[in-house]
Order: sequence, then C-alpha cells, then structure tokens
Amino acid sequence: MTFSIIARCTRTGAFGAAITTSDLAVGARCVGLVHGCGAVLSQHRTDSRLRDLAVARLRAGDDADAVLTTVCDSSPDIEWRQVAVMDAKGRTAVHHGRLMYSIHAHAVGRSCLALGNILDNPDVPAAMVAGFDAAPDAPLGDRLLRALAAGEAAGGEIAGKLASAALRVTGPHDVDLCDLRVDRAAGDAIAELADLH
Repeated sequence: MTFSIIARCTRTGAFGAAITTSDLAVGARCVGLVHGCGAVLSQHRTDSRLRDLAVARLRAGDDADAVLTTVCDSSPDIEWRQVAVMDAKGRTAVHHGRLMYSIHAHAVGRSCLALGNILDNPDVPAAMVAGFDAAPDAPLGDRLLRALAAGEAAGGEIAGKLASAALRVTGPHDVDLCDLRVDRAAGDAIAELADLH
C-alpha cells in the first residue's frame, strides 16, 4: 500500500526520495538517504532496521547489489519485505519478497527508481518514472513530487485514502536541503506535502 521513488541528482550529488501510503507516518520509517553515497527504500511490513543497515553499507561505499545482498541476508523475514537500493554511481538493485500477495512492481529511469506494493496496477512505478523524467531541469524535490502525483494519477494504491507522505532531499555536511512530512493528512496527503514544499 505504498508507492515511492528514490533519485540522484548528477549535478550536485544529492539523493532524494518521495513516498506515500494509506498508513501513518511513512516518512519516519521507510526512507534512508546519504548525500553522495546513495538511497534506500524499505517497505511492505516495514522493518526500519533494514533501512538503517543499508544506509550504513552505502556510507561505507558498497555498491547496490552488495548492499541488497547484505540486507536480504540479515533478516529471516525478508520475503515479506520490498527493498530498493541506489548507490553512489546510480546503480540499482531491488528485492520483492515472495510472500507479498499484492500487485507490486518497480521501474528504473535515468537516475531514479520507483517502487510500489498493494498497487492498483503494475504500471504505477513506470508512470512515476515518466513523471520524474518529464522535467529534467527542475530541482530534485520538484521532480520527486511530480513522480508521486503521476503515481497517484496512474492508480496509486488500492488500500484506501493516502494518509501520509514525505519528501526528502540530501545536502552537503549531512544537512538536508528538504525534509518534509505529512504524518496524518486531513485531506490529500500528496497535495498537503506539495503545499509544504
């Protein structure tokens, strides 16, 4: 019941993520970013320890495949999880657990990766990538928000009203350029996040 995107700005070394779900406080649980080093999404029956382990391995310089292998090997419950990794060079790796019962999919674009579960249809991540790629000169945060909106327009998730959303973009010296969260939306979580941005 989550759809999300991670991306890399090749000009600045920033990494960013945008995510939304029908559950509460998704921004606190699923996204891990390290400026200049990479990004991770850990979702579907979330275990934030997997995110934290991936962040540590990205910070140490591991590539996406190595990070994903380490994460998958760390948990006996990995087949309930959905994990995506992007490393410092923009390489990606994805795990869709075999025990996920819903429509789940991912799509990779130029410097981005979109991921989702409990989706309305398997084309939602590809629509997110297209939304991200449609404005290549826009700031990273704007492109990520475009991707979320495109995912919602393509059908989004099936679990109900989107309750939370988050947008984060890294900056140098471990000071984020943007870290915005809607933990419990009064209306449309993506629209409220866009208003904050």
